[in-house]
Amino acid sequence: MATKAEIAENMPLLAAGEGVWEGWYRYYDATNGQLIDQHRSRLICRLPEDGKPADYHQTNHYFWEDGRKEVREFPANYADGRIWWDNDLIKGWAAAMQPDDNNLSTCLNWVRKDEPGIYLYEMIQVDETHNFRSRVWQWFRDGKCYQRTLIDERRVSDDWQSWTNNDAPTD
Repeated sequence: MATKAEIAENMPLLAAGEGVWEGWYRYYDATNGQLIDQHRSRLICRLPEDGKPADYHQTNHYFWEDGRKEVREFPANYADGRIWWDNDLIKGWAAAMQPDDNNLSTCLNWVRKDEPGIYLYEMIQVDETHNFRSRVWQWFRDGKCYQRTLIDERRVSDDWQSWTNNDAPTD
């Protein structure tokens, strides 16, 4: 188990992302550019002081216009300069993008356990204030990109510990 201070020292961009983020996920077909799906999101990103349930813990809340909702938990542990996931849905890692002279980019890679042959790469780019971020997922099936997800988010709170609103974002 890594301490919050150790992670902050070795992955300052990840540590700077602690808080509550809201935005939109938009999925596009890579062959024709057509919008496949879109939904609102709220992500709660945290580095628990006690390391429970993990060194890093992200809870994703998804909200569709038709009223559907979904919550996914992504606990991860720190080792060797990366955050590592291994849960029922994904197995993969996140690390600071190198080189990045501005220290504003993170790269992720993971495989989907429920979909053989599926993996993706994600690039996260934050602005200089660390209050806005854009994320791009490139989905691959058997080595060929078949889908892209574009995610635009803004930080709505630094205080994830006091966050209690579970309603869909409104703006």
